[in-house]
Amino acid sequence: MPATRDAIFSSEFLSQLERLSLLSRRVFRGRVKGERRSPRRGHSVEFCDYRAYGVGDDLRYVDWNIYGRLDRLHVKLFVDEEDLCLHLLLDASASMDFGAPTKLEYGARLAAALGFIGLVGMERVGVGVLRERVAEGWPPTRGRNQVVGLFEFLSRVRPAGGTSLNDGLQNYAMRAREPGLAVVITDLLDPGGFEAGVRALLERRFDVHLVHVLTPEEMNPELAGDLRLVDSETGELRELSVDGDAIRAYRERLREFLERVEAFSRTREIGYHRVTVDTSVEEFVLSQIRGRLTV
Repeated sequence: MPATRDAIFSSEFLSQLERLSLLSRRVFRGRVKGERRSPRRGHSVEFCDYRAYGVGDDLRYVDWNIYGRLDRLHVKLFVDEEDLCLHLLLDASASMDFGAPTKLEYGARLAAALGFIGLVGMERVGVGVLRERVAEGWPPTRGRNQVVGLFEFLSRVRPAGGTSLNDGLQNYAMRAREPGLAVVITDLLDPGGFEAGVRALLERRFDVHLVHVLTPEEMNPELAGDLRLVDSETGELRELSVDGDAIRAYRERLREFLERVEAFSRTREIGYHRVTVDTSVEEFVLSQIRGRLTV
């Protein structure tokens, strides 16, 4: 991935991203005031409503004009604004080094686009790089002036090592100082599964979205003949003959796997988004996840 934002995205696309904001299904209490409207009632400058005075309410917010007319105490309510923390969790294991562009290149560009939306919207944005654990990270940071730093960090991520999504996600959930919107970008190619790691995020009250990145070749392989396959993460060799029956068996197992992932996500109210690398990041962000992850 190029190291400069002008090389990553066109100026037109960046302008379109600036008009978007992140969409979260949960309310999080931020560390600082932001631009996100919260249904919680607070004491910002924008008036919202009145309610009857209760014991312990701050007398500074009593509306004395209403008291003079109705002889009853009412306090003013205001819209509270808060910032959201976007946690971008990017799978950088060796299996992501496949495709054209590779799944990691695609995932890094997607993370850059979502991070850009967050930073220009005055949200905090952090990155965790997943391999057999959380290998490295970019701590949650706020402000438009952090965009270049985020893009440069993502440009340096390289694929390496095995995958342990459960360990990596559980470790991130335990270490994160506060929950927020967690976007996990991965190919889900982990024999140990991913469910326990996602459940750990949910238990910490993250709003979880799973972006499942695959290649057209993985969705619809066109292999034939006698082949020697090498596992990119373990180095294991496997020789096999690929014919029509083998391809049909592969497609059936893939269908069953995708259905399990979708069912797991649906029953736990996880946002599930599947994309292949031949879909442009621009189309994916502006069309496919708009209204579900961005608005």
